[in-house]
Amino acid sequence: MTILTRDDCAHVATLTMNAPDRLNALSTPMLQALHNALDEIATDTTARVVIIKGAGRAFCAGHDLTELRYLRAQPDKGAAGLKALFDRCAALMARVQSLPQPVIAQVQGLATAAGCQLVATCDLAVAGDEARFGVNGVNIGLFCSTPMVALTRNVAPKMAFEMLTTGRFLTAEEARTQGLINRVVHADHLDRDTRAFAETIAAKLSAAVRIGKQAFYAQAAMTTTEAYAYTGAVMIENMALDATAEGIDAFLTKRKPDWPI
Repeated sequence: MTILTRDDCAHVATLTMNAPDRLNALSTPMLQALHNALDEIATDTTARVVIIKGAGRAFCAGHDLTELRYLRAQPDKGAAGLKALFDRCAALMARVQSLPQPVIAQVQGLATAAGCQLVATCDLAVAGDEARFGVNGVNIGLFCSTPMVALTRNVAPKMAFEMLTTGRFLTAEEARTQGLINRVVHADHLDRDTRAFAETIAAKLSAAVRIGKQAFYAQAAMTTTEAYAYTGAVMIENMALDATAEGIDAFLTKRKPDWPI
């Protein structure tokens, strides 16, 4: 069975984590498959938006505990093996945000630990109304320190700390209120509504969206003064695009822009 599948339709690339018997755990093979797929998509100009979803009853249960236990037990190599795994996971998260195209997490069932980290890392997220989100490693004596990085960049500090220290799960509606996800939809309509969301973005000028995504993350790490100087230069770069000039002309003359397909 292929651990990760890709389906392309209407400029949207859908990656499906396909290990339902392991609740789509972020094992080393899964991490590598996701990273490889995103590397391919990065240079694919026909793909304008990416959806990441999971097969079966869960989005992703985080790291594979069987693998963690195995790595820990290796004589004189446990720490090195664990470091390699966590470094690989961190590299995947960085790749999601450095990808030119927006990435949407489509969440059904559970998104726990590093699975919740993946949701928090994606640019956007849509969840079924039955979805639950947690960083509950503390329940087995393993504080979710690496998932905490993405979580605390989405969720208010006190709520994040409560989740991390109690193992509490957020409902889909709580996750939306806290800023972890964008939309909650009926579970039966999750595929349809996520695709509609993706196609709305895919219909925009892809060059502008790519410029904007890079600027979104870059300016967040700057001071306000630095950010305005940087984004001003980005706006000039964007304005230099012929397609942007076409978009402005189309708006002013009340017609649909004739953008590249």
